[in-house]
Amino acid sequence: MSDQKLDLEISRFVAAPRARVWKAWTDPALLKEWWCPRPWTTEVRAFDFRPGGAFHTFMSGPDGGESDNPGCFLDIAPQERIVFTSMLVGGWRPASPWLAFTAILTMADEGSGTRYVARVMHKDDAERARHEEMGFYDGWGACIAQLEEVARNIS
Repeated sequence: MSDQKLDLEISRFVAAPRARVWKAWTDPALLKEWWCPRPWTTEVRAFDFRPGGAFHTFMSGPDGGESDNPGCFLDIAPQERIVFTSMLVGGWRPASPWLAFTAILTMADEGSGTRYVARVMHKDDAERARHEEMGFYDGWGACIAQLEEVARNIS
């Protein structure tokens, strides 16, 4: 993890307690409400929330666009960290994704809310640049805003 020039990172304050942010992330019914920028929608096809468990989302756009995203959870520290990758699927099986990355998501208390950091590591500069050009900061930023909206409304 020392080659940070291959990483993209976004950090945001989420105005919701960490327990609610965690719940919005770990409940597939809630995850599908914020996972991709609206008006796109998400279908959660697999969510085996444990190291080695499958994590598969399928996103659909209003113009007919689609994004199939199978992956695998690598590490979970309850209410602190979620690590997943597109390079493996459930059961640690190798994959050949359309976009190769590993994401490290951290959550920490900050005042009455949560500091949410998404660090996305890429295998090479070309993959990092492609992800950034696809709109990483705008897209992931929009999703974090939607995550905040969902987390604030959890009862």
